[in-house]
Amino acid sequence: MPKVTKFPRFRSHTRKNKAGEVKTYYFYDMRPEGETDVPLGTNYSEAIKQWASLCNHTPTAKGRLQEAIDRWREFELPLYSNVETQKSYRRQLANVEAVLGQMTWDEITLPILREYLDRRVSLIAGKQVIAKTQGNREMSVLSIVWSKARLWGMTRLHWPAQGVKNWKNEEGARHFEVTDQLFDAVYSVAEPMLRDAMDIATATGMRLTDVRTVRLPAGDVMRLKASKTGKEADFDLRASNVFPELVARRRAISADHSMLLSTEDGLPVTVSMLRGAWDRARLEAQVKNPGLAGQIRSMYLRDMRKRASDLADDISEASGLLQHSNVSLTEKHYRTRVAKLNPVR
Repeated sequence: MPKVTKFPRFRSHTRKNKAGEVKTYYFYDMRPEGETDVPLGTNYSEAIKQWASLCNHTPTAKGRLQEAIDRWREFELPLYSNVETQKSYRRQLANVEAVLGQMTWDEITLPILREYLDRRVSLIAGKQVIAKTQGNREMSVLSIVWSKARLWGMTRLHWPAQGVKNWKNEEGARHFEVTDQLFDAVYSVAEPMLRDAMDIATATGMRLTDVRTVRLPAGDVMRLKASKTGKEADFDLRASNVFPELVARRRAISADHSMLLSTEDGLPVTVSMLRGAWDRARLEAQVKNPGLAGQIRSMYLRDMRKRASDLADDISEASGLLQHSNVSLTEKHYRTRVAKLNPVR
């Protein structure tokens, strides 16, 4: 005899994540109709309520965006190897789910997404301003979740903005030139660890994550595997004006880690350490250089990558240094050095 159950067509799947946490997901069985099961979430009481509505054929929403976000965050997000990418996606999803999480799939339309961008604000200097860039990034990660949700059978709907051009906020490249004056103003008051970080970044064009984690070379060649792209490159340290002394000082430090960048007492450098050192140096530089205060305040540590691009002889060398796939990306977002031309007559 077939098994008699109190809740026919009520199914559950239990999974264990990498952290060892066990979660149960509930579904309404749609196999008799040849369709994809309807996800009912992870809350048993709420799942039973949705089951009752489906079983009694009362109108109800077939799942909410929140369920896909929860599943993606648990199973897909840990697959990203870059820690900073994980943090960014986690933060962006938190903003999205606070507004759209409880909406059903058919409620999330292109006008709703556009309205989200129009109303997405940030608090800057006590004033609310439209967060154009962050809103765009949040829509990008939402589209990734949406695609996975279709693959998982959680929705049959296509991404509402699919095939639509120019629906996001218009973005312009940030143009900021790290001149010798600006660089020297901060470098002259920076603590040794920050100076080393600025030297590594401007000599190689490395991203800040790689500046912190690149390995101390055993010889005269330093191998970089970019954390964001996975691309590899070798730097000949003998061709540098800053690396021979920097590496020699690092080798003289008794440290319990293998990174090139280190504190003077042998500790690995964290993101918060760099941020704190940069903020202190930038503030002191503003006091000592009041005429440059506004520009110094607008300069970020990540702009050292732009300076590396400008120090290269030409755009091709700059693009290779930054490991870009094409020079247009370098020219649009990094290269601020003005081209020097000769008159033709």
